[in-house]
Amino acid sequence: MQHAVRSRAAIRTGLTPVPRPRTPSVASLMDADALRVLHRAARALLDDLPDLTDRLTALLREQEPAYRVAFTKEPTAIWQEVHRSLRHSVASLLDPRGSRDAAHRCTWRIGATRAEQGLPLDALLHAFRLGGSLVWQRLVEETSRTAPEDVRLLVHVAADVWNFVDEHCTLVADAYRQTEWRIGRLRENRARLLAAGLLDGTSRIADLPEAAQALGLPEHGRYVVVAVTGARPTRSDAARAAVAPGARVHWHAGADVDYGIVLADAGDEEGFLEPAAPADGAYAPVHGVRIGIGSAVDGLASVGDARRFADTALEICPQAGGTVRLAEHLPAALVASSPELGGALAERVLGPLLRLEPADREVLLDTLTTWLDCDGSAQRAGERLYCHRNTVLNRLRRCEQLTGRSLARPADVVEISLALTARRVLRD
Repeated sequence: MQHAVRSRAAIRTGLTPVPRPRTPSVASLMDADALRVLHRAARALLDDLPDLTDRLTALLREQEPAYRVAFTKEPTAIWQEVHRSLRHSVASLLDPRGSRDAAHRCTWRIGATRAEQGLPLDALLHAFRLGGSLVWQRLVEETSRTAPEDVRLLVHVAADVWNFVDEHCTLVADAYRQTEWRIGRLRENRARLLAAGLLDGTSRIADLPEAAQALGLPEHGRYVVVAVTGARPTRSDAARAAVAPGARVHWHAGADVDYGIVLADAGDEEGFLEPAAPADGAYAPVHGVRIGIGSAVDGLASVGDARRFADTALEICPQAGGTVRLAEHLPAALVASSPELGGALAERVLGPLLRLEPADREVLLDTLTTWLDCDGSAQRAGERLYCHRNTVLNRLRRCEQLTGRSLARPADVVEISLALTARRVLRD
């Protein structure tokens, strides 16, 4: 109200009012004094920076085992790193804006470097907090020595000092994690390339030790490759369920086929595969997922051969789904390995049968296949086909007449069996 009266009076007299000078608050004066005390102590710390560095490195050796080990390998490099970090930290107390970017770059480099060298992040953060504690302690010591009455003023800048420490702890942790993620991706990509080389059979002998380390598998061991194809994610789930828990395996995902490089136990090359089974113990195949298990090979250098074996087993696996072990289907594997010869064999042996009317042809081929599956028993074959054994025998005699081969002659039986396998595999 009084101000309004004075303003109206000034208008009437034609005079411009002069604002009253502001009196600095007690708080702002105290902050200015606190900064003066902080800067004085900080300049003293900069002048005695080597001693401050020695004190911090001694604390690291004493309190942080990871740094104790690091000092035995590179004492000079760590001392210089600590010295640079302290210099930027103390300089930031004197000129926060002008020193901020340089201090951030220094902290980021430290986080990235220590991540590359494998120093634990907890140890790195402990080192930064130790450094912050030591700087604060030395600020108090220096002020107590030169102006004891000003120590109380440091309380007003304590929050700024510790905020700086927290900021750089966050920054060094971010740098560490980003570098760790980048290194992990590079390591994964390298492992993928090494696994692909093993499976393709293009690995160099010189790369085998690195491949063994990257994949976590011994260079010299007995290996089996498992090939799995089908729709994702069903394919991945079925593949992992096919390998026994605890088995050492490296999975290599592909666009159409996933491959598992499995370390097989000596003398138990099939023990690694324990598929999930229902109560009756029979493997329950996942519809549309096909699993091929190759024969065992010696050493990572031969994994390319094991992959080709697995591909062959996968090729003869039924399209509807299931699991095929190559060792249990070698005749079919021979046919699949040479489809031209397999086709020629099927035509030569079964040609007359194949040219019958479809209904007649399928009855005779089904009877012949079932009789062979029943180890030559017409009685058991009849039970499976829901017909009398004499009907089975009549159909078999007709097969003999058409093919010109005798089911009583072992050599002819082998030819017929291979021809039937060739027809099934090539038709699938």
